[in-house]
Amino acid sequence: MQKNINIKNRRARFDYEILETYTAGIVLGGTEIKSIRLGKASISQSFCEFNDKGELFVINMQIDEYSHGGHYNHKPKAERKLLLNKRELKKLRKEVVTTGNTIIPLNLFINDRGLAKMNIGLAKGKKLYDKRDTIKDRDSKRNLDRIKKSFNN
Repeated sequence: MQKNINIKNRRARFDYEILETYTAGIVLGGTEIKSIRLGKASISQSFCEFNDKGELFVINMQIDEYSHGGHYNHKPKAERKLLLNKRELKKLRKEVVTTGNTIIPLNLFINDRGLAKMNIGLAKGKKLYDKRDTIKDRDSKRNLDRIKKSFNN
């Protein structure tokens, strides 16, 4: 078993501009947490949504079935409830409804106490030209690092 689990959504910061971040707990079953501790989860295609009762759920998060689960195993792509304070939930819901922003998972990790937590971000979608600017900045930074490295040697 791995010591520290940190499953990232790498496309999130490229496709979206992150406005605010929150740390939320996740309601999981026994075999789900065991699979996450083995690092068998993916949040690359997932997003968050409110239901009718005002609860926040993560949709499309993939947690592979636990190998020793038997017939008690979980569904790999089930909706999973996120736990936040009531004040934070109201603020997020208001932002999503009024401005049309979205909530996306940024990374999934296990804290010091062994509980699964998820960093979620209130995000605004980037336009195509913003993505091009991001690529251009990344390339220029990479080239600058190469020049610095060759100059130091």
